[in-house]
Amino acid sequence: MSVDGFSLSDRPLDATAVSALSSSMASSHAGALVTFEGRVRDTNDGRTVIGLEYDAYPALCLTEGQAVIDEATARPGVLGARCVHRVGNLAVGDVAVWIGVIGGHREEAFAACRYVIDEVKRRVPIWKKERYADGTSGWIGADGSGRAAPGRPTRSPGHG
Repeated sequence: MSVDGFSLSDRPLDATAVSALSSSMASSHAGALVTFEGRVRDTNDGRTVIGLEYDAYPALCLTEGQAVIDEATARPGVLGARCVHRVGNLAVGDVAVWIGVIGGHREEAFAACRYVIDEVKRRVPIWKKERYADGTSGWIGADGSGRAAPGRPTRSPGHG
């Protein structure tokens, strides 16, 4: 599922996919391509993580995610931006979110890339559930702390 610059994917963002995404950002006008990959880590808050599940509200994700991309590309010096966020089950080491921003210069591209990840985490309705080595699991941010809690949060600050 995707719109112009924001998409959700249930397919792995492996090296081939990430390379293709970076290549799609090529522009002779850009002096900078800044990318960010949020990856599944093996520990969180002192617990061993064995995988994640991302759940999303697709219609609102695409609308709000595209709004974030549009805001980023409206910044001076930014020539383009894309964001792909995974949904479904992910393993440790998998890319959970990929962001690419092109700009005339690195400063604008870095700032816009940071803006995109911060706003996606804050505004886009994607929920993260961690699965632990002890057989338990928890939705991250359900209680507003950024830590695992039972149940499903209305928003999660715990992307990537």
